[in-house]
Amino acid sequence: MSDSATAGSPLLKATTIGTILQVLMVVGGHFMPQLAQLFPVLGTGLGGLTGLLFALFNKGATGGALAGGGAAAGGIGGLVGSAISMAMGDVPGATVGIAAGSTAVAGAIGAILGKLLGGKSA
Repeated sequence: MSDSATAGSPLLKATTIGTILQVLMVVGGHFMPQLAQLFPVLGTGLGGLTGLLFALFNKGATGGALAGGGAAAGGIGGLVGSAISMAMGDVPGATVGIAAGSTAVAGAIGAILGKLLGGKSA
């Protein structure tokens, strides 16, 4: 089994945290419509945070690997969150693809920022 599929992998850790945050956001927004109005900004921001976490958990990776992993982690969280929001009737189905794409891009950017903020590995 590769490292990216193991329980302690940076991708799994970041994706799990990001997905939990996305789900908390959409469930909160289901009960507080004011929060739901901020889904595009908050969800994309959470995608960036997820990518940043991926980079911080994966200090030795190269920029390309970080961007790809950050995009995957951010995109998965955004996809799950928006699919749940759609299932609850809060957003239309077309939003799922848009959310997954925007959070994937934000995740890649967040990972690159995480590399810059995290410095070089020891």
